Amino acid sequence: MSPFRSALVVVSLLWFAAAASAQSMYPSNKATNINPDTHLHLTFPAAPVIGKSGQIRVYDAADNRLVDMLDMSIPPGPTAGVTGPAAPYTPTPYDYSGPHQSNATSTPGTPSGGAAPTSREYQLTIVGGFTDGFHFYPIIVHDNVATIYFHHNLLQYNKTYYVQIDPGVLSVPDGSFKGISGTSGWTFTTKRTGPPADSTRVVVSGDGSGDFNTVQGAIDFVPDRNPRRVTIFIRKGDYEEIVYFRNKSNITLLGEDRDKVVVFYANNEVFNPHPSNISTNEWPGTFPSRRAAFMGDNSTDIHLVNLTIKTTARGQAEGLLLMGDRNILSHVTVVGSGDALQVNGPVYITDSLIVGDGDTILGRGPAFFNRCEMQSNGVFMWIRNTAANHGNVFLNCTFKKRGTGTTEFARAPINNGRAYPNAEVVLLNAKLEGISPVGWGAMGGDVANMHFWEYNSTNLSDGKPVDVSQRKPESKQLTKEKDAEIVANYSNPAFVLGWTPAMAPLILTAPEAVMSGDGQSMTISVKVAAISDAAYQWRENGMPIRGATEPTLTRTNAKPADASRYSVTVTNASGSVTSTPAVASR
Repeated sequence: MSPFRSALVVVSLLWFAAAASAQSMYPSNKATNINPDTHLHLTFPAAPVIGKSGQIRVYDAADNRLVDMLDMSIPPGPTAGVTGPAAPYTPTPYDYSGPHQSNATSTPGTPSGGAAPTSREYQLTIVGGFTDGFHFYPIIVHDNVATIYFHHNLLQYNKTYYVQIDPGVLSVPDGSFKGISGTSGWTFTTKRTGPPADSTRVVVSGDGSGDFNTVQGAIDFVPDRNPRRVTIFIRKGDYEEIVYFRNKSNITLLGEDRDKVVVFYANNEVFNPHPSNISTNEWPGTFPSRRAAFMGDNSTDIHLVNLTIKTTARGQAEGLLLMGDRNILSHVTVVGSGDALQVNGPVYITDSLIVGDGDTILGRGPAFFNRCEMQSNGVFMWIRNTAANHGNVFLNCTFKKRGTGTTEFARAPINNGRAYPNAEVVLLNAKLEGISPVGWGAMGGDVANMHFWEYNSTNLSDGKPVDVSQRKPESKQLTKEKDAEIVANYSNPAFVLGWTPAMAPLILTAPEAVMSGDGQSMTISVKVAAISDAAYQWRENGMPIRGATEPTLTRTNAKPADASRYSVTVTNASGSVTSTPAVASR
């Protein structure tokens, strides 16, 4: 070989090496101990562009068997109206993101083992075992990171896989990404085993340091109708995935930080319309909808605590859709568009924030809201309960109009020829901002048995009683003198729901000590979720401190090093928990 050709070969090899190193991979090449539910991430020096052709394939390295394949020439699903100007993520018609689901017997490229191959019309994936597939995005790009989502449950424990990506799948401005080929360009090995089948606590972490990378993976791990409670602890992170489950029981999904654990997806009625064979989503039923970011169907004793759930789509798009019995939300933020929160079946919601664009709360009841805040661009709710159960009851809650102008609490118009003559919305001790003088929206049909009731509403701005002189005549103002029994009954969750909500204390934020400016006083606070409200007992070096029974403890003549002497025991009728020692804030 001539010196010129030898130099050319060296340059070519260096160029390919540079091109290969121009992006970083997760899992990294030859990584081990990877969770099978992992997404794949490619990070580039500049924002990549998603192509409209080519395939992504994953193979079992033991026998070169094709495990799954994503064909990028297939569009993800109907996208008109999926997002709007306010959404942080605005996909083009072929900009892919999304979750994954299938099983080990799948034909590669199909949504599940028993399903027909994905059509050329739209991508399909099976989530949570429901046999009618969801439209999804196989790739999502945020900034310089492209995330790849295979179908669910194809990767297995104790396996080595290699990935191939055709050149047309992704491109970068400098043209350096030429795809990934061969059997060694991107390989990884999964964990030998998963958590023990009888685990009562598992951890989700997007960086792979937990038992699962995804919320869906952890929920799939819990058997249907499980008799023992399982806590799924979700570490801080953004979890972009459609979450769907059905027939689950006794699961607590506990976020590490309410604002920093965000489960979200750009889903709505356009992108994932109701299944064609489902004409109604009355409760009880089989499948309420596919249009939410997070969906629980026919599930019982589900506790959602200390996290944010949202859709980034606009239109009819719930952040959360929950159907079943004896379900609880505590310290949760739900963000959606139209119908931001839909709950069907008895649910207790406390210390939570619900944000939407209009008809922000939809459902058939009964639902009891305690110390919650509702924010809405349009009317706050459309309740459709029948005489068989109560509707929506709000105790000590706040209603705030988003943007300018005013809006109403609720409406119950005739819809497709159907009236809701037993619609019930009861507000007790509400704080109001941006509510129209009439208070209530359209009411259709016979209104004689509707309960659009209000008691002791005050202005959020100054705490003074609201002027209710122009409220709709179909509504009713409850009074202390005449309606004391009604007010007492509707202040009782058990009366509204037919069951007494209960949840043992969970410490959301460990005790933290803050020193005063002069360094002589120390205040220690703890944040807790508990139903019913918890009692507190602070301890010093393990011994109870007399009279220290509030969420906050103050000590004088203290130093930061003293913080570790203090802990707190939190108790209610359902259980007790003792915190770790306090730490001084930094």
